[in-house]
Amino acid sequence: MPLTKDNTKANTKGRAIRLFLFIPLLAGLILIGQGSYIKVKAAFAQILLDKAWQDTVDTGQKTKAWPWADTFPVAAIEVLGRSNGRIIALDGSSGEALAFAPGHLHYTASPGQIGTAVYAAHRDTHFAFLENALKGDIIVVTDKFGEAHKYQVDQMRITPWDQSGITAYDSAKRIALVTCWPFDATTPGPLRYIVEGAYLGSKL
Repeated sequence: MPLTKDNTKANTKGRAIRLFLFIPLLAGLILIGQGSYIKVKAAFAQILLDKAWQDTVDTGQKTKAWPWADTFPVAAIEVLGRSNGRIIALDGSSGEALAFAPGHLHYTASPGQIGTAVYAAHRDTHFAFLENALKGDIIVVTDKFGEAHKYQVDQMRITPWDQSGITAYDSAKRIALVTCWPFDATTPGPLRYIVEGAYLGSKL
């Protein structure tokens, strides 16, 4: 049947509607893909980091997980009953470091030292489990010498990113695990969720 002007207009309108419906679907698929990619990348990086971490403990030497990395493993973190096994933490909190693992903030205490050892990570990957953390939970941080330091969670709080209250002059041995808040946010915001703990002791 030959196309009439009305048929042509209807076909054009139909294509426009389909395109209009396809665009948000495509955008949604892209967002889902990006979220999955970030999580897969973080999980895969931990496999490489775990080997580099073991080499660090065995040799006492800084070991990069891949040749072009601008950082290196400095600790292994586990929150008993919360995290899915140990999580390797990197030196510093640069964008590259946090894309692959938690980062130990420069100028904060090392595990077992006086002061607060601060580790930061993304809320949708390595520190997602902090949403379920409770007072009394045990945090185990293993240092580069293979010594395990235990902390007990004693508070959780939400604070603006620049008002954490954590200083380099704490007189006690403490730990702080920091991530963005709220956990279901789709974009980074100004608030941070901080899980803090007091030192219980250490053992090899």
